[in-house]
Amino acid sequence: MTRLEIPVQLRWSDMDAYQHVNNVEMLRLLEEARIEAFWSHPVAPDGSRVESAFPTAVIDAGPGAEVSTLVARQEIEYLKPLGYRRTPVIVEMWLGHLGGASLDVCYEVRDAGEAGPERVVYARALTTLVLVDTATGAPRRIAPEQREAWSTFLEEPVTIRRRR
Repeated sequence: MTRLEIPVQLRWSDMDAYQHVNNVEMLRLLEEARIEAFWSHPVAPDGSRVESAFPTAVIDAGPGAEVSTLVARQEIEYLKPLGYRRTPVIVEMWLGHLGGASLDVCYEVRDAGEAGPERVVYARALTTLVLVDTATGAPRRIAPEQREAWSTFLEEPVTIRRRR
């Protein structure tokens, strides 16, 4: 089982009046991790080449990119309030499905550290992304190099408790 572990720093502004990370801000933490993991940033502001630390970063995020993504669906289960702290949370990510033009990104937002009963998981989530042709807005099939880079991270989808 291969998963990505993306550290994401909380911001003071992520907190709400109840002194924990607001539900909308939790989705922003997932977005930050997803962008870090899947989008390449080939050129830095100074014009130099930027290499990603993640083999999954194969979607071009630069100006004039031919492919973009649309969020088709998001589902999140909040398990425990996440209070502000200076140490990053870990957004653990994997893929639950690779379709023709879509993929399901699965997440667990947790503390750093080894697996076990002491590890706290704050949220589980799933985002369905659709790759689209930037010029036309039409769905675009996942390219072979993207499928190859992402296949290593494919496993069972995240389990989210359903309403009764």
